[in-house]
Amino acid sequence: MKVDVQLNGRPENAAERARELVALGADGLFTFEGAHDVFLPLAAAAGAVEADLMTNVAIALPRSPLHLAHTAYDLQSLTRGRFRLGLGSQIKPHIEKRYGSQWSKPAARMRETVLAIKAIFAAWEGQAPLKFQGEFSTHTLMPPTFNPGPNPYGPPEICLGALGPLMTRAAAEVADGLLVMPFNSARHFQERTLPAIEEGLARGGRTRDDFAIYPQVIVGVGRTAEELDAAARGVRGLLGFYGSTPAYRPVLEVEGWVDVQPELNALSKRGEFAAMAELIDADMVSELAVHGTPEECAAQIVARFGDHADRVCCYFPGYPVSDVNIAELISALQAAS
Repeated sequence: MKVDVQLNGRPENAAERARELVALGADGLFTFEGAHDVFLPLAAAAGAVEADLMTNVAIALPRSPLHLAHTAYDLQSLTRGRFRLGLGSQIKPHIEKRYGSQWSKPAARMRETVLAIKAIFAAWEGQAPLKFQGEFSTHTLMPPTFNPGPNPYGPPEICLGALGPLMTRAAAEVADGLLVMPFNSARHFQERTLPAIEEGLARGGRTRDDFAIYPQVIVGVGRTAEELDAAARGVRGLLGFYGSTPAYRPVLEVEGWVDVQPELNALSKRGEFAAMAELIDADMVSELAVHGTPEECAAQIVARFGDHADRVCCYFPGYPVSDVNIAELISALQAAS
């Protein structure tokens, strides 16, 4: 199983850290749209490593499909064909209050964004004139001055981050791959994600051979008791944050923990983040994340996703994970699969 890990930090440190992570055995690196731009670290890393690079995720709704297409196309060239454009929708408060943009019909908007980007790519590749007219954007003008021409490595893959059935169906219908949300469980993945994928593929007249599944996993890895305790605290903090969001309620519902969601939400609005983590018990950690030694975490990941994916994205949330443990997790995953 190939392993992607997060490229954290500032863009000026990205190339050095990318080299370190690849030396640990990482097959790919991904960025998160958090405190820094999601694209610039990948541009910095592109010339430093030969690994696959991906946005995980770039928030699509506030951006024009044309902006996304240009950036993705150029990163595909910089990486010599090793870039994947991972897109996500975010939730309404962030789109309206942080990005200052408009929120409506997120699944329909994301579906159209993918189709618009693909139409732009097709025009640049000389496959068809640009004649995209959607509900949310129109792209019908591409004079030669603004057309970069065919990419020597072809257009990059476009993946969608999704959890609910509408977004998951949209991803399977039009995108090249699905980024399975890290706040998840084996039961939710089997009972809700996989059926939605099949429905989306059927709508698009596609098969599983046309579509990649990229699971994302919250990993609490350690060797010593102190490392494992710190990892569990980091995992509980992130699970509490995710669980406070109504969009993630279906995962808790499937597992029988739906009553904790409004409690987490109320605590988040009061800024009581430590109390949120305390509501996440050991059973939640084991079902919604993986926790243990590198070998134990690898076995849990393969058991959960090994029949459906050949690569996984690993998050190490809010705790000091050592490079030794990262390297041993990667090695264990590659050996276990």
